[in-house]
Amino acid sequence: MRPAWTSLSLGTVADYLSRPSPWPSPLGGEGKLLRCARMSESVDVAIVGAGQAGLATSWYLTQANVDHVVLEAGRVAETWRSRRWDSFCLVTPNWSVKLPGGEYSGPEPDGFMDRAALVDHFQRWSDSFHAPVRDGCHVSALDPEGDGFVLSLPGGKLRARTVVVASGGYQRAHLPANSDQIPATVTQLLAEEYGNPASLPPGAVLVIGSGQTGCQLAEELHHSGRKVFLACGRAPWAPRRMGGHDLVWWILETGWWDRTLGQLPSPAARLLGNPQNSGHGGGHDLNYRTLHAMGVELVGRYLGADGTKVHFADDLAQTIHSGDELSRTFMKSVAALCERRGLPVPWEVPPPPGITGRTELDLRAEGVTSVIWTAGYRPDYRWVHFPVFDEMGFPVQVDGRSAVPGLYFMGVHFQRKAQSAVLYGVGEDAEIVARDIVENTRPIPAFGGTSP
Repeated sequence: MRPAWTSLSLGTVADYLSRPSPWPSPLGGEGKLLRCARMSESVDVAIVGAGQAGLATSWYLTQANVDHVVLEAGRVAETWRSRRWDSFCLVTPNWSVKLPGGEYSGPEPDGFMDRAALVDHFQRWSDSFHAPVRDGCHVSALDPEGDGFVLSLPGGKLRARTVVVASGGYQRAHLPANSDQIPATVTQLLAEEYGNPASLPPGAVLVIGSGQTGCQLAEELHHSGRKVFLACGRAPWAPRRMGGHDLVWWILETGWWDRTLGQLPSPAARLLGNPQNSGHGGGHDLNYRTLHAMGVELVGRYLGADGTKVHFADDLAQTIHSGDELSRTFMKSVAALCERRGLPVPWEVPPPPGITGRTELDLRAEGVTSVIWTAGYRPDYRWVHFPVFDEMGFPVQVDGRSAVPGLYFMGVHFQRKAQSAVLYGVGEDAEIVARDIVENTRPIPAFGGTSP
């Protein structure tokens, strides 16, 4: 089930920012409340979210015989189910799925699971240890109550001594400045609303945002016969394979995913996208150069629109150069690894492609009928009513522990390392959080934080 957003073309960006949850109604098909709605009870531990972070934590708590519940607004792996396009597949190889008790063990370790296979993997993993998931339980608020917590659910309250917020590090789509200037006559979709090329009206498409998702949608739309324009931003890239190994192998061998928040140039670097790449067709290179070569028209950063004329920064060459520099930074780690092991450096960043982009696009003249926003996501913890967030909206935590005793976070980007939120590394953090819940003895210093 895809989130029931109203198309952006039918409202303003401000409307989007105030929209209700996209998750299924707590009312079942016959108007009956789901399990969570009848709850007015107390539990030892409540985990919010049944994605990889919540289920990994549940797996470790189950091994420790800790009584707990997992509250899920939709179903197990709901984000993977309903907020990905129809042809979605992983960008990391199957062998890198290292969920605790749920490692990939199928016949295609070097393949890339599609959406259906991934959801099935999650469901079988959850069933394998009888995860106590209560689906259809949208948590609308988390508040203090005595020395514990109270969670507001459809039709009732749930009290808990300990809460693990594992609802996903990035839950709200980011829209760039002046995004409300696109004319209402043009169909507008968030990336999570897009299903397939046939779901769009006939005509050309402008994709705004060039991370992994933007590039993959631009490629799919181009292959469907559409004229595609891609508004570009800073994004790293690297080949799918180098020296006989997948990119993720190099990421792991160089320790790139072991980097911590303190090693980043600034906290804002957490918002930098993952390397442009694709897992489709067994995995292949996908970046500005390959998109340009196939016929996707690249333009600079989106600035705004005046009627049907959309304006872009004259920065495409600099944007491509910035991506190349980010790739060179990673390749320095690859080169150091190769030197230590006596291996040849498998790849070097190619010279600039010399691509220039137009700074104005007349939507009517070019036949553009659809705009897809793929400008990334931001944290959204507005329902957590505790002052435990930094100025960017990220939880302030140490190994998942907040300054509020009993309140934990899981699945946060760079929670402990770069791998914290991905299918390869989330289990390591979950084990630490679960152990701390069991021990429940280590204090954490107080700090200044803000409520979202």
